[in-house]
Amino acid sequence: MNNLPLVMRSALIVFIAALFGSIVLSVLISASGFALLGSASLYVGCLLFSLILTIIVTIALLVRCLKGLILLVVFSFLYIPMIILIVYSFNSSRLVTVWAEFSTKWYVELIHNDTLLKAVGLSLTIAAGAASLSIVLGTLAAFTLIRFRRFRGSNLFSFMTTAPLVMPDVITGLALLLLFVGMGQALGWPKERGALTIWMAHATFCTAYVTVVISARLRELDKSIEEAALDLGANPLKVFFIITLPMIAPALVSGWLLAFTLSLDDVVIANFVTGPGAMTLPKLVFSKVRLGVDPQVNALATIILLIVGIIGFMSWLWMRRAEKRHLREIRMR
Repeated sequence: MNNLPLVMRSALIVFIAALFGSIVLSVLISASGFALLGSASLYVGCLLFSLILTIIVTIALLVRCLKGLILLVVFSFLYIPMIILIVYSFNSSRLVTVWAEFSTKWYVELIHNDTLLKAVGLSLTIAAGAASLSIVLGTLAAFTLIRFRRFRGSNLFSFMTTAPLVMPDVITGLALLLLFVGMGQALGWPKERGALTIWMAHATFCTAYVTVVISARLRELDKSIEEAALDLGANPLKVFFIITLPMIAPALVSGWLLAFTLSLDDVVIANFVTGPGAMTLPKLVFSKVRLGVDPQVNALATIILLIVGIIGFMSWLWMRRAEKRHLREIRMR
């Protein structure tokens, strides 16, 4: 009870912030715009929402479980949509918003859907290829930026390497489209846009993300180990493959998974650089959503979530063990 004044002040701050924020957000997302401010239902609804939120936060503060509440809210926000998708993938009704009965028929039909499976195979192939190429290019770029800091044009190189991080996908896709069209007219290659141009485009923007991940890892490494190997007669190439590469392996795995996810998820850039002969999974799903969500897409998304979850968990375990081993080696020095 000694913290009661602090709790009351916190509750007041939460109430005011929730009330003001809900009113502003309602006006911004409403089609009526500022005309909504004349409606009494707006203030009643925002007031009720603010009161409920304030009561929940106040109870959490009194019983000292605010951290648990925050974790619950965050995880609910992240994973409840996925849980709903998984549940409705077992719905027998074609209407994804109407529950009929438990059924696995959409998984059976998914196995016989050649168009969807072909799009999945193409997307996975492009994503794996783009991630692998971006790992090679990103590692070279990161090693150049961190180990060879002082060279002419280093600032420009650093800026140009990370520029795709803040570049809108529409601009990147349009620029790559013009590049491929110009190359086709001047060099005769590529003759047509398809899986190859998508792979090249995805590797281009994924390299920037991989460079940032690997650069962060290289900055943490102790250069004295590499310098000791050089003093003992090892050439720089051998030092890189024998010492540096194993030490940055967790960053390589993280960068590869990040690039794979970005490539698999992309639809904007792929729309610019692809032709009629290459249909990736995001493009196919996007085209189907315009006519209504296909329940087979829910089944496919559930399978992808399961596979990605297993791979992510295994990668987390491996990187955790590698990090513990690295910290143990540091303590032994």
